Amino acid sequence: MQQALDAAVIAQDDSETLSENVFRRIQAAIVQGDIAPGSKISEPELARTYGISRGPLREAIHRLEGQRLLVRVPHVGARVVSLSHAELIELYEIRESLEGMACRLAAERMSDEDIAQLREVLLTHERDEAFQAGVGYYQQEGDFDFHYKIIQGSGNRTLTQMLCGELYQLVRMYRIQFSATPNRPHQAFAEHHRILDAIADRDGELAELLMRRHIGASKRNIARHYQDSAQPTATPRGES
Repeated sequence: MQQALDAAVIAQDDSETLSENVFRRIQAAIVQGDIAPGSKISEPELARTYGISRGPLREAIHRLEGQRLLVRVPHVGARVVSLSHAELIELYEIRESLEGMACRLAAERMSDEDIAQLREVLLTHERDEAFQAGVGYYQQEGDFDFHYKIIQGSGNRTLTQMLCGELYQLVRMYRIQFSATPNRPHQAFAEHHRILDAIADRDGELAELLMRRHIGASKRNIARHYQDSAQPTATPRGES
């Protein structure tokens, strides 16, 4: 009996590991654009691609729906999210307001050690080959993400849950999509440094203003992209 229970636990752990692994791989493929926005999700095809059974795969798909990377369409099934222009602008309006507040709180609450770590994050960004070549901004997630670290530093759990949990990967998807405009990576880096300096000076009002301007500039770049999209030579603009 004990052997049977042990085998069941091992099988459950293996299933959870498989589900977590395929969840991360599909998540990365969606966020990085390898699975295009609007694409229909085929469970049999994904099961073959990732070598996983339908049970763990469905668990991973359910989690991706929770992150708003997949949406259910009646009579169609799951598709990769594809926000309209209006929906994307609304998302950036939310970011502009909430990340501005996070910045103000971070200036009040981050320790000197936290601020030193944030400077190290920007040093890592500066060393990135794509950034040095001017063709993109460093796009790693979590503790290597300047925005993520500031939100964490706000010390507001509800705000962190919203911006580092519920909306985080959806926002990353569009940050990556609009990240390669010429000159924008270095402009964004300079803006990040000014935001960090305001936080280090404990000037919450200025930190909030600079973050709102930073995200507002990205919002305007997205609006210009949609205005230019009808033109044959249109290219994506912006970084966030």
